[in-house]
Amino acid sequence: MNLAGARTLFNKEILRFWKVSVQTVAAPVLTAVLYLLIFGHVLEAHVQVFPGVGYTSFLIPGLVMMSVLQNAYANTSSSLIQSKISGNLVFLLVSPLSHWAWFAAYVGASVVRGLAVGVGVFAVTVWFAPAQFAEPWWIVVFAVLGAGMLGTLGLISGLWAEKFDQTAAFQNFLIMPMTFLSGVFYSVHSLPGFWQGLSHLNPFFYMIDGFRRGFFGASDVSPWLSLGVVGASFIMVSAIALRLLATGYKIRS
Repeated sequence: MNLAGARTLFNKEILRFWKVSVQTVAAPVLTAVLYLLIFGHVLEAHVQVFPGVGYTSFLIPGLVMMSVLQNAYANTSSSLIQSKISGNLVFLLVSPLSHWAWFAAYVGASVVRGLAVGVGVFAVTVWFAPAQFAEPWWIVVFAVLGAGMLGTLGLISGLWAEKFDQTAAFQNFLIMPMTFLSGVFYSVHSLPGFWQGLSHLNPFFYMIDGFRRGFFGASDVSPWLSLGVVGASFIMVSAIALRLLATGYKIRS
């Protein structure tokens, strides 16, 4: 892998989203705060998921992780489709960059954006409830793995799509439903049996649940099971993305 080229592309992707940080970082933070104000105000006195943990405290890690996932996906998908439509993708195609360099740069930048938004959301929402860090290593592991997986899914979406409508459809009909049905706003134990079983087929559930474990030391399933599911899912989507990049799927024709 051309490390210098990968680093240059990585830096370019970081600058791309940071130049419009009001849109790419500040706006998602504001959205998460609005979710917290609405759901926290309505349900704080009526819902308690873990013993001794208020609903607002329970909600904050879910909102942080949801923001990480959505923005990691948006970074790679929007970058690729913009490059396709504007025509500047040709400058990358003629450069001596391997598919590994493309993957490392695009996914690495998406992880940075996802984590930046996540830190911003946490820094603002923590004023609404005291922070707890029971097992902080799980916070780091699932945040990085989750951002990497969604960045890779964004890469696949960007390679497949030929216009903005297609990337929006990928997000609206796949990413958003899987995110909202992953336990961000509730515990899956509160669901009927059928929906509990369906939730356990959703890899996003394991990202949220494992991430929340780091804050409270409690979770709906074992964090090791969550780590296994998320890790296997990341490897699978990474293999697909690398194969598409290696064959030049929809970028060399």
